[in-house]
Amino acid sequence: MAQRRLREDALQASSTIPVSQQPAGAWTRFFLPSVSDLLFIALLFSLSCGSFAGRLLGDADIGWHIRNGEQILLTHAVTRTDSFSSTMSGRPWYAWEWLYDAAIAAIHHVAGLNGVVFFAALVVALPFTLVFRMILARGGDLLTTVLLLALSMGAAAIHLFARPHVLSWLFAIVWFALLDSWDASDGIDSDRQSRRLLWLPPLMMLWVNVHGGFLTGFILLPLYLASSLICYVSAPADEKPAWLRKLRWLASITGLALLATLVNPYGYKLHVHIYEYLSDRFLMNHIQEFASPNFHGAAEKCFAALLLITILVLASAQERPRISRLLVIVFAVGSGLYASRNIPVSSLLLTVLISPPLSRSLAAAGNRAQRSSAWRRFFSRWSSLGERMTSVQNSLTGHFWPGVTLAAGILLCLHGGRFGSAQIMDAQFPAKRFPVQSVNSITQHGIRDPVFCPDYWGGYVIYRLYPQNQVVVDDRHDLYGATFLKQYLKTEKGEPGWNELLDDKQVTVVLEPAGSPLANLLALTPGWKVAYEDNVGILFLRPRAGR
Repeated sequence: MAQRRLREDALQASSTIPVSQQPAGAWTRFFLPSVSDLLFIALLFSLSCGSFAGRLLGDADIGWHIRNGEQILLTHAVTRTDSFSSTMSGRPWYAWEWLYDAAIAAIHHVAGLNGVVFFAALVVALPFTLVFRMILARGGDLLTTVLLLALSMGAAAIHLFARPHVLSWLFAIVWFALLDSWDASDGIDSDRQSRRLLWLPPLMMLWVNVHGGFLTGFILLPLYLASSLICYVSAPADEKPAWLRKLRWLASITGLALLATLVNPYGYKLHVHIYEYLSDRFLMNHIQEFASPNFHGAAEKCFAALLLITILVLASAQERPRISRLLVIVFAVGSGLYASRNIPVSSLLLTVLISPPLSRSLAAAGNRAQRSSAWRRFFSRWSSLGERMTSVQNSLTGHFWPGVTLAAGILLCLHGGRFGSAQIMDAQFPAKRFPVQSVNSITQHGIRDPVFCPDYWGGYVIYRLYPQNQVVVDDRHDLYGATFLKQYLKTEKGEPGWNELLDDKQVTVVLEPAGSPLANLLALTPGWKVAYEDNVGILFLRPRAGR
């Protein structure tokens, strides 16, 4: 009778719950999109079809990545010597992103630039969605998470291009998630998380053949090793064996991951090459993306806001962060301040680390008696709304609509970006940034000589004109080296002796931005004539020597 009375009371109570608050049915939970679903769809749509679509092709690098991938697919061999540059033709070239190049060339062959942009948009959307779900799983409330994630998205815009580095964003977050979950685990869960670390060596084997950002993995690993060592030294005697086992296990995984980096077409020579490249002070001081951030830009301001919030969270958090997480925060802050190209990964790491404690601090602020009633109500309502939205988010696990969106995007790319009579996608290199019409003029005039242009246009010229034309220089700075690039910069800046490189390499075709120092000098130099000119670029020609 008592059990029956309890069941009847429960049924009566459930019948009084408003329909909007009753648990959703299985089919509803499957078809209704969660906030993470909506975030993924919004990112994928805006980056591939919306206002940010043109930004992904705002860097010319993708041009030579596509053409190099085509060579790999055609020859069934990884590129080892350069063929795009007239000055470096036949010289050894470490195409360490060869796997990405081959994949993106295959996509380009099937779906053109629309496919390239859609793939890049997908790769960018994944780490942000993954970070969002990680934060909620760690106790972050939805509203706080969305606001911090918006800041990290704004910061990542500084390097938002369809290049292989976006895969490093994804790999870095997956790498961090595996390490951090293992570090925070104990008991039975510790064994399960330890087994998951076995994914790190295969992931590294893939990462090392996709992008040089694999070095991030070997910065995170020592941080967690250092954290485990500190915990082992400071732990009570009865806990030392457990920490020693964790330390030995992570050291073994680190060794396997190091061995995995050797599984690349160049072996240990790739490591030597990357070291020489990154230790070249001239290159590091003159390559823009390796420069420290200029905080006058919008993306840099978003990163600065994240830095300030991080400081406030660390100062006001009720609980001390784990040593490993504190070390990762220091790394994220330091790497982001060191080079602009590091800001996206730094922002993602900071967001996933500070959002949960910030959410808890805001919730606690609503309960503090010393706060004014207005502030208490604000923080209380903020936390309450965030908790309710998080609860709804966690109950919706079908992910039906992201799958539909992904399938629709693939079909759209395969049909030239058209849906019926409407052109939904039309990915092109921005005509305001790249010399589209000038390159058209080169083609129309049947010019076959190598083209001298700024290094940041080189990839676009390779994409448009190779193999009919080579370039004199492009932005594969590790290939050209400091000595050649010093001559190149002297020419670009119009410094004394600017014409030496052009004469030494017998350059007959120069494509320069309108108003650049070199363009102004060539306009006044006998023997050079303007073949085409618009607001973006000026095409100069001169006869070959002896012709």
